[in-house]
Amino acid sequence: MPEGHTLRRLADDLSAAFAGRRVRVSSPQGRFAADAEQLDGSLLVGADSAGKHLFVELEGERFVHVHLGLIGQFDVHPDVELVPAPVGAVRLRLVTVPHDGLPTAYADLRGAIVCDLVSAHRRDEVLSRLGPDPLRPDADPDVAWRRISRSHRPIGDLLMDQKVLAGVGNVYRAEVLFRHRIHPLRPGETLRVGQWRAMWADLVTLMSEGVSSGRIDTVRPEHTPEAMGREPRKDDHGGEVYVYRRTAMPCLVCGSSVRTGELVGRNIFWCPRCQPTFRSRAVRSASNTPETSRGARP
Repeated sequence: MPEGHTLRRLADDLSAAFAGRRVRVSSPQGRFAADAEQLDGSLLVGADSAGKHLFVELEGERFVHVHLGLIGQFDVHPDVELVPAPVGAVRLRLVTVPHDGLPTAYADLRGAIVCDLVSAHRRDEVLSRLGPDPLRPDADPDVAWRRISRSHRPIGDLLMDQKVLAGVGNVYRAEVLFRHRIHPLRPGETLRVGQWRAMWADLVTLMSEGVSSGRIDTVRPEHTPEAMGREPRKDDHGGEVYVYRRTAMPCLVCGSSVRTGELVGRNIFWCPRCQPTFRSRAVRSASNTPETSRGARP
């Protein structure tokens, strides 16, 4: 599923191609036909994202709400001489109305799990259910911290809960935990506020870089293929990472084999040495007493 940086980049691309212009709106597939008819010929105000949700605003405070899901694609073509016939199941097509001196642009949406025409009130309802998005300037990380600090749930679960934190997916989840040496199964309530603030700042930086580059790169300069003399990552997701989808491969920092498991139906990845299993202070103290340490296995 696309992560938040993909939606932010898509919103920027749509705004650059269509904002301030009138658009022809259609639904070649037919599933959005009635709403497309209402919007056809409208001025497109702009596009914005929050987490994994996209909102395309048209005049009259009307919004096309899009969630790409696992297979959705929204392809933007900002400068074409000829708009081709639709290919495949195009749910929504946007085409600029010809205007002197401006290039023709079109965009096709396919495979999205959500494509609805909504009011500003409905958009606000969707936004109200989301946690703070590291890519939004109005995001408040303390909102997420209040939920994390009170929760027994693993931090690896909480980071993927869009009601806690919006936009983070499996790649950023795995990588930010590695970069801060935190095991994905560590309970949220055991984190310190300083650890959370450092993770948040890292997500802001990493995800912003993802918007600019269009890929997820999380390794530090000393661990790039060039610096380490290793082969670049070969994966259809692209980008250089520490643990994501690197099961049984050597950790780029310590050489230990990267491990994988399952958490709430999704794969988790971690390095057992760089991200040791968390034990509370009480458990650590008990394990050092003669009664508990005498029979401990090596």
